[in-house]
Amino acid sequence: MSHREDCFYIGRIVKKYGFKGEVVLKLDTDVPEAYSQMESLFLLRAGAMVPFFIKKSSLSGEYMRIKFEGVDTEDAAQAILRSEAYLPIDCLPDLGEGKFYYHEIKGYKAVDAVMGLIGIVTGVNDSSAQALFEIDCDGREVLIPVVDDFIQKVDKKNKTLYLKTPEGLLDLYLSGQGDDFRDED
Repeated sequence: MSHREDCFYIGRIVKKYGFKGEVVLKLDTDVPEAYSQMESLFLLRAGAMVPFFIKKSSLSGEYMRIKFEGVDTEDAAQAILRSEAYLPIDCLPDLGEGKFYYHEIKGYKAVDAVMGLIGIVTGVNDSSAQALFEIDCDGREVLIPVVDDFIQKVDKKNKTLYLKTPEGLLDLYLSGQGDDFRDED
């Protein structure tokens, strides 16, 4: 059995299909066709990652109709409805030079072209419209927008993220200015 932290979210079972246990998985990816030949996946069931083996599948856009081994009835399909689906991290396609998955850069050094070493990337917050690098700078959290123009280089070999942030952005976090902000008339 795999652990959730060793996997990545690929989608969710969104509905049943027919009466013989087939289900529809909505894939949460920009490249659904990269996953068209999956042989198995994990479903999150009661907090545990449970492997399900795929008997047959067909892809239509971001939706994949799946027949799992051992899921042969409408009731069995109902039991896995709304389950989150995961794949092992090593199933992620290689993005190529300079591109990265958010989970990959956790623990990387963040280095700014002007300021030098900022700190260590602790994660990426993508819960809002603009994803943000979360960087620990000696116990202080620094948030930098994940914007192509700010990213100079991703050095996977040396686990370093090279950034060129706009003038003044890092000063907001590192200079202490703003901590004693007073409205002066």
